Amino acid sequence: MKKFLFSGFLTLIVLASQASDKGTWTGYITDEQCGVKSAKEGHEECAKKCIASGKTTVLVVGDKMYKISDPKKVEAFIGQKVSIKGKMNGDVVYVKKVTKA
Repeated sequence: MKKFLFSGFLTLIVLASQASDKGTWTGYITDEQCGVKSAKEGHEECAKKCIASGKTTVLVVGDKMYKISDPKKVEAFIGQKVSIKGKMNGDVVYVKKVTKA
């Protein structure tokens, strides 16, 4: 019985740690269509137009792209390099705080 409880407890810990990673990520706020190729200075107007037309708002860190859970939290930073503090679940970033990098 003790082995069963211990095994169950360890499983819960592993699942909880994989469910969300807390941290800070630095990258560019852009749109999903242009993605990684637009993660640079000078792409602000294009990203704003694409997002206004319905494209998903994303954070690009290096060569990886992450969806923003609440785009309104990063609306003022479209096309800019930012640092986002929050948590990540899969390919989605849940923004707690965003600042210009």
